[in-house]
Amino acid sequence: MPPNDKRIDARDWSLLAVLSVLWGGSFFFNGAALRELPPLTLVLLRVALGSAILLPLLRMQGISFPRGIAGWKPFVAIGLLNNVIPFSLIVIGQTFIPGGLASILNATTPLFTVIVMAAAGEEALRLRRVAGVALGLAGVIILRGWGVETRAGQGLGILLCLGGAFSYGFAALAARRLLKDAAPLGTAAFQLMASTVMMAIVAGAMEQPWRLPMPGVTTWLAVLGLAGLSTALAYIVFFQILRRSGATNVMLVTLLIPVTAVLLGWLVLGEPISMREIAGALVIGSALLVIDGRLANLLRRST
Repeated sequence: MPPNDKRIDARDWSLLAVLSVLWGGSFFFNGAALRELPPLTLVLLRVALGSAILLPLLRMQGISFPRGIAGWKPFVAIGLLNNVIPFSLIVIGQTFIPGGLASILNATTPLFTVIVMAAAGEEALRLRRVAGVALGLAGVIILRGWGVETRAGQGLGILLCLGGAFSYGFAALAARRLLKDAAPLGTAAFQLMASTVMMAIVAGAMEQPWRLPMPGVTTWLAVLGLAGLSTALAYIVFFQILRRSGATNVMLVTLLIPVTAVLLGWLVLGEPISMREIAGALVIGSALLVIDGRLANLLRRST
């Protein structure tokens, strides 16, 4: 039997908004760092520095390391599906397509998650969820504009980013089954540590990072932002929401990321907001209300 269709409370809606800001910044940080670093080396630095940031917090919280191979297996699986595969695919994809288009493709994650969770029997395939996610994806496209330009490797970049979104769907399933009762901080740190070992092997074999010239200050600042904000802190928030509200709900953050990017541009950089962006944000908001389900329940009770 699939578990109950969880809804999101006010606290987790707030956490989703925070997570959308943290993960939304990753596309900016990737774009800045890729000017001097090859993609796999960038992913290695992201997970390695992210895990290093979380290590002192583990000690402060008294969280012990997993014991033996059996204890590490779940974190290796989550690290592979949630970090190594999607981070690598999306960052390589961003060498072919702009970050804005990559964020749109990343917004397909909830749709893939709904399908994966339903196929695995973890969550019921409810029409409300499918319709809400499809509506939200339409809102993202309206808000950002499709913006596809004809350029070499465009199709490959799109496929790579979609592959990353698909991997996130399987990561949600694995986390649901393997890490149900794990502490969010421990889960975040241990999956990043496992990812660091895997990425060290992959990046070392394919890019030999030790032969690269030392990047500049701007690149290092982008890497630190990517590791500290968009990885270490973001995963603590992510696994907290996952444990409380479920896998499909936490992946709704990818629909919010383009909205927060527009709002931050307006608040921080003074960028104007167009009617198209307002319309897209309203469509996304409507989609989230449909997915949440409480509005539909209120309408049924009032009739």
